[in-house]
Amino acid sequence: MILNVKGRQGLLWCLAIMMSMAFNTSSYASEWSGFSAVEYRYFLHPSSNNSISQHNPSAVISPEFYHQWDEGDQSIIIAPFLRVDSEDSSRSHADLREAMWLIADDDWELRLGVGKVYWGVTESQHLVDVINQTDWIENPDNEEKLGQPMINLSLFEQWGTLDLFVLPYFRERNFPGQMGRLRSQLVVDTDNATYKSAKERQHIDLAIRWSHSTGDWDLGLSHFYGTNREPLFTPNQQFTVLNPYYDLMNQTGLEVQRTTGAWLWKLESIRRETSVDTFTAVTGGFEYTYYNIFESGLDVGLISEYLFDDRNNELIAPFEDDVLVGTRITWNDEQSTELLIGVIQDVDSNDAAWSIEASRRIGNRWKLSVEGRLFKVDQINNVFYQIRNDDYLQAELARYF
Repeated sequence: MILNVKGRQGLLWCLAIMMSMAFNTSSYASEWSGFSAVEYRYFLHPSSNNSISQHNPSAVISPEFYHQWDEGDQSIIIAPFLRVDSEDSSRSHADLREAMWLIADDDWELRLGVGKVYWGVTESQHLVDVINQTDWIENPDNEEKLGQPMINLSLFEQWGTLDLFVLPYFRERNFPGQMGRLRSQLVVDTDNATYKSAKERQHIDLAIRWSHSTGDWDLGLSHFYGTNREPLFTPNQQFTVLNPYYDLMNQTGLEVQRTTGAWLWKLESIRRETSVDTFTAVTGGFEYTYYNIFESGLDVGLISEYLFDDRNNELIAPFEDDVLVGTRITWNDEQSTELLIGVIQDVDSNDAAWSIEASRRIGNRWKLSVEGRLFKVDQINNVFYQIRNDDYLQAELARYF
């Protein structure tokens, strides 16, 4: 859903709502929570399209309503999301992240509505995470997701948890518009998407996942059949825009995580079959944490992962032979100060992508977050070559209520 608002007028309107909610939280019932935020993103280099600004302020509001009854066996959660962007009208968008009714019993749970499901254990990418569509215009790290209509039945047994999913409606991926950054030279025309299935968005997707924790091990095994969340692209006849194409796929995924002392070992692997190709991808590695260094309360984690994809085509699989090296620093202070720095380096070239994330609470309700994405891409056959000049730094000030 894209809002038809003028950027700066919409930004002022959204800011007014945020200020009202931020300073009048006493009017809300205790089951209300969420946050509102202002964000400023600065691109370090001019765009190839000189009309696009290097300055990109925006505003967000993300409330959440929760209510339970029937002695806690039934509950609902409603979580809308709204962003108003001053530059890119496509990034001004609203989404219903969650609108879920939960019915619970001793050995089963049933969820009906719109929800978010997370699968995965690795740091660099989440190969197995296929239920929700990526909200690409929110962040290029693939962590933000659109709400997914679903029926989810969870069965709890001694041998593990079995999750069954029926997904009756498909969410298309969103992309930056003509005035947006972090996009290809040709804009993606989301109004002209095509599908392998004749039912298009109404194709019913199915998924099943078994998960179990035993001793030091956390295990997950899943299978998904339905519309591929990652579209392929073809230019139109005039070669002015890209049209997305959504294939059908079968994907089997494996997750393994082992915690032993200061070591955290992680592995994700998938085997995916589509009408275009069949491939295997694997991401695995470790995180080792030094706790309470010099009795200062500081924890420092060292992260390393290897990313493999046997398609050997960086135009569709940028992480086909890459290594992640990073560090996670946690101060364990009252302000919950954290810092995460990582770089994904291509083994066969100098191409690399840097990521910096830091956050710190201010008082009881405020939080300051800083983020940076830097790209060093020389190979023209790398999909990130299109955004090689879109390095940015971002600051966000959020108030939780």
